[in-house]
Amino acid sequence: MPQTDLQMLPPHVEPHGKPLSILQSVRAARRNVLEIIPAIAYQQPIVSGRMGASRWHMVQDPASLRRIYLDNAANYPKSEVMLRMLRPAIGNSLFTAEGAEWRWQRRAVAPVFAQRNVTALAPVMTATAERASQRLHAAGPHAELVAEMLTATFDVICEVALSGREHFDAKVYGAAIIRYFETAGKASLLDFLRVPSWFPRPGELLGYGAVHTMHDMVAKAIDARRAQATGQADDLLDFMLKATDPETGRTMSAQDVLHNMQFFIVAGHETTALALSWALQLLALYPKVQEEAYAEARSVLDDQPASLGHLEDMPLGRRILEESMRLYPPVGMLAREVLANDQLGGRDIRANDVIFLPLYALHRHATLWDNPNTFNPDRFLPEQVKARDRYSYLPFGAGPRVCVGANFAMMQAQIILGTLLSRFRFAPGPRPLPHPTMLMTVRPDTGINLRVTPRQM
Repeated sequence: MPQTDLQMLPPHVEPHGKPLSILQSVRAARRNVLEIIPAIAYQQPIVSGRMGASRWHMVQDPASLRRIYLDNAANYPKSEVMLRMLRPAIGNSLFTAEGAEWRWQRRAVAPVFAQRNVTALAPVMTATAERASQRLHAAGPHAELVAEMLTATFDVICEVALSGREHFDAKVYGAAIIRYFETAGKASLLDFLRVPSWFPRPGELLGYGAVHTMHDMVAKAIDARRAQATGQADDLLDFMLKATDPETGRTMSAQDVLHNMQFFIVAGHETTALALSWALQLLALYPKVQEEAYAEARSVLDDQPASLGHLEDMPLGRRILEESMRLYPPVGMLAREVLANDQLGGRDIRANDVIFLPLYALHRHATLWDNPNTFNPDRFLPEQVKARDRYSYLPFGAGPRVCVGANFAMMQAQIILGTLLSRFRFAPGPRPLPHPTMLMTVRPDTGINLRVTPRQM
């Protein structure tokens, strides 16, 4: 890959060099969570500090991350602050549940994402890629790619979850997601002061309308399915309605089903759409890489949209997506509680400390990645991946709670990206470059506005 094409720095967050006060931290977290990561976190394995009476640790050390995610996972449950921001929308669902509650929900939904079922969904993804291509043809010379990719991935997740989207208005639902992220999904000063979560935050009240909008659409889809009661759809909703805990005989309540469907619909299309959008922005900035990817896709696909059988012959497309998620992980920061004293990287960790997992910094860490802020898909050549610690790259998490839909997400992203690259050239648009900003997910602050030119077929 030409060296000159690797020296441009894609959009990134400029980290602060000095510790932030509580008030500065609150302002940064409400504006862009990535801004609370200090410059030293991109250099050191663990960074520790205090905020009031609370101790916190940012962990970028792969061995320590393995202990948190896998070897001593029970000691590091999700942070109550993070759960407080998520519960109004997704309740005690698969993402937020712990222990036995989580295990039985995981067993209930795992069959939907078994490899044989994901493979069977490939034609749905191909049809979606074709429709996305047609929309870009009709959009004219400029397009906002986040909206386009959200529409595409929303099609897929609705088919997987509900066998259709007749009860959903994608624009209304999408606007409700953003409204929720900007209200209930923001950190509060009360969180930093560790005020109990039962004390109401202003954002929760402001986000109520968004929650109602999303839940109303999901509830109507569930009610319609219960009225049909065929049990033959074999989609996510059917699996949830039929799921039984083999140990207790418990089934999902109406609220359990609602919250889990809400979680999968939001997570299942938002994160994949963002990975695709960032990938297209990066390719617009790195035209030589884009031309290589076009040549690969065109030689494999000719005039056809991508399908499952094509993916093995388009390895560069997958590497582009993986490198895009390194630079812009769908979720750039997570937080965990500490239940009992432990050690991470030789450092004493005490009960009630707060652990931050800044995946954005991990993926750009100076000791783990050469030229970490540059875009280079060759980092994900097989020999490079084999030589790297598994816990230095965590776009889908790790351990027992690794994302159940990771294979599903990668398949649909590869199919859509390959189809688009074989048919269009993407170049920077007239607006300034976006910057990564995180509330719940890592989004471009001004969208991805690109010039889109059909290739000569």
